[in-house]
Amino acid sequence: MNRELCIGHGECAWIAPDVFGLSDDDGAVVLLRPHPSADLHEAVLDAQHSCPGGAIEVATGSTEE
Repeated sequence: MNRELCIGHGECAWIAPDVFGLSDDDGAVVLLRPHPSADLHEAVLDAQHSCPGGAIEVATGSTEE
C-alpha cells in the first residue's frame, strides 16, 4: 500500500472493510490487516483493481493460513 498514491476515494474500504479503512486525519487508506486471511483475498484483489490512485499492491503469499 502506497499512502502517497492514495487519493482517499474510499473504494478499498467499501469493498474490503475488514482490511482497509480511511484515516480520520487525512482521509488516506489505513491498512487494518497487513496479512488478511485467505477468505478475504478476492475482496482485496477487487479493492486493488478498483483503486483509482493505484495505491494498493497485493504481494503473492500475503494471506494468513
